[in-house]
Amino acid sequence: MGENTPTTTLVETAMAPDSRSDSLYLTHPTPEEKLATWSLNSVNWGSALSLPDYLQREEYLTTVPLARNGGLTHWILVDRTLPPNERPILASCETLRKPVLVSHNGVITEGITHGIGSVFSQPKFRGKGYASRMLRELGPLLKEWQVDQNIPGMQTCPFSILYSDIGKKYYAKFGWVPFPSTHIAFPSAANSKPFTAKPLAYSDLEELCALDQQYVKRSLENTKDSKTHVALIPNHDTMQWHHLREDFVCCKIFGKAPTVKGAIAGESGSRVWAVWTRGFYGPLKPESGNTLHILRLVIEDETAIEANATKLKAILEIAQAEAKEWQLGHVELWNPTEVVKQMVKSTGLEHSEVEREGESIASLMWYGEGSGTSDDIEWVGNEKYGWC
Repeated sequence: MGENTPTTTLVETAMAPDSRSDSLYLTHPTPEEKLATWSLNSVNWGSALSLPDYLQREEYLTTVPLARNGGLTHWILVDRTLPPNERPILASCETLRKPVLVSHNGVITEGITHGIGSVFSQPKFRGKGYASRMLRELGPLLKEWQVDQNIPGMQTCPFSILYSDIGKKYYAKFGWVPFPSTHIAFPSAANSKPFTAKPLAYSDLEELCALDQQYVKRSLENTKDSKTHVALIPNHDTMQWHHLREDFVCCKIFGKAPTVKGAIAGESGSRVWAVWTRGFYGPLKPESGNTLHILRLVIEDETAIEANATKLKAILEIAQAEAKEWQLGHVELWNPTEVVKQMVKSTGLEHSEVEREGESIASLMWYGEGSGTSDDIEWVGNEKYGWC
């Protein structure tokens, strides 16, 4: 099985405790328990890789810039009366810390959010309420998790997020309210014509991400309505998390990492650019749903719609060709604005608009005043880069 295969003496008991028991609590796994959890959930999220490769990927992703130094936290629900490595893991998940901006009436506050991922309970423990117990405890806990009044930018956690793959109702029961979750899909397509947009490499991204952060902050400063506007910051570490994950998987599947991380068109001040990643969810077959995801689309000047449409078409043609080369079924652009939808129509490219009902439902738990729904909260830039 390989050197990363779990060889722990983790014990499973025949008697499953009541999910309401006072003896259950949320804690952090030992290294052995973490490995055992990854081994179990590989069936859900590791089918594009062999088990040893999936375990290696999960271990590797704890070391990348966004995740290290406490950025990534693993959680398990267990019985406190049993010793570590001898207690059944009743439910598990992980949280990834990311920087955010919140604006109300033009006043901006910096903070952190925690994105919840890999919510899992092994089949024999499902239907017993363990995942529900874990989530009920985790939601309020994250409001203060890693908040530090002595560190600028970490003095508040105004909300937490997750992306539901089981519809809109389950997580809403615990306070994670579903927000608009749509995308535009473009088929992958080879292209023999010269490209008019410029491909983006790793070396281009840090500067562009820094500019994008300024644009996001400026847009929040200029809000005109009474809503609270929130945005995950599309910084370099966030993009790099997606790209390093992508590189690892591509090296295992293809023996090489992709060098094209996006594309850009236009002159400074009126540019359009997209940063993307390749997502592999199973074998290289159409039914696996493997996708080139546009992580972030940036339009420097939104007033020139027709000119921008020409630039966007040039960018999307590179994206479609990259999807074809890497055996991905299609390209997805999440939660496009009305301006972007108009631009897409003007490109003349084949596309479809999709409202997601079952998978990747963007959901947010608001810790402040108000309903916490889209009536009160405007999630700015709710694009794929926020996914975890």
